[in-house]
Amino acid sequence: MHCLLRGMGFAPFLLVTWSAAAFLISYVVAVLAGHVDPFLPYISDTGTTPPESGIFGLMINFSAFLGAATMYIRYKIVEKQDPAGHLGTSLLNMVSLGLGLVGCFGMGIVANFQELAVPMVHDGGALLAFMCGVVYTLLQTVLSYKCCPQWNSRTTCHVRMAISAVSWAAVVPMIACASLISMTKLEWSPKEKDYVYHVVSAICEWTVAFGFIFYFLTFIRDFQLRAPQSLTSLETLTCNPSTQEAEAGLLRVQGLPEVHSKTLSLK
Repeated sequence: MHCLLRGMGFAPFLLVTWSAAAFLISYVVAVLAGHVDPFLPYISDTGTTPPESGIFGLMINFSAFLGAATMYIRYKIVEKQDPAGHLGTSLLNMVSLGLGLVGCFGMGIVANFQELAVPMVHDGGALLAFMCGVVYTLLQTVLSYKCCPQWNSRTTCHVRMAISAVSWAAVVPMIACASLISMTKLEWSPKEKDYVYHVVSAICEWTVAFGFIFYFLTFIRDFQLRAPQSLTSLETLTCNPSTQEAEAGLLRVQGLPEVHSKTLSLK
């Protein structure tokens, strides 16, 4: 546990554990109270009826805050990794942060506007959260490949790409099937005409949600190694030309390429 919390690793770790707990606790309470069918309810179904609605709203609101904080820290890490823009990460980094924050805002809407009370607003927030979330994972994956191998291992890049691909593959049928359902309800029977659409969209929704959780799990290592230093060591190097020149000169004498100067300062 201690190694997971080293550096800024606590931010994605807390986001992952809190969000997973929010989904699972709301599900367990809703099932035990008899408010939803245990077999594949929508995530929002488990946060519609009291008392689980209060738990769901509180925990998802905090998850949205943790998500925004984690995304901002990730933005600053990538920004400090490529301060001169040689890797072409600046625009992608900024766009991904903006989309990520919009997705977190969507999570807040989902948490505060229940599915049965204001379905249009709730569904709009869910659409924002899911669509912005999957685009965020894709852009962050592209950034990871751009920063490979200086800042990310190729294995990490491949894992992020796999999670992003699965999320994209799930979000499309989720939206398509959900749009074909003619009514919003908490309990379903296999004999109902929209039951198949409900099952497919629910499976895809849970897949995308936990895809986000596993994706942020891959940030822990980066945050442990680079987050504190990215705000200190790298800032010192980029803001102090004499220090930067000295580091570069020393590396040239040692026969190492200059690109590793930033890498060494973070170890």
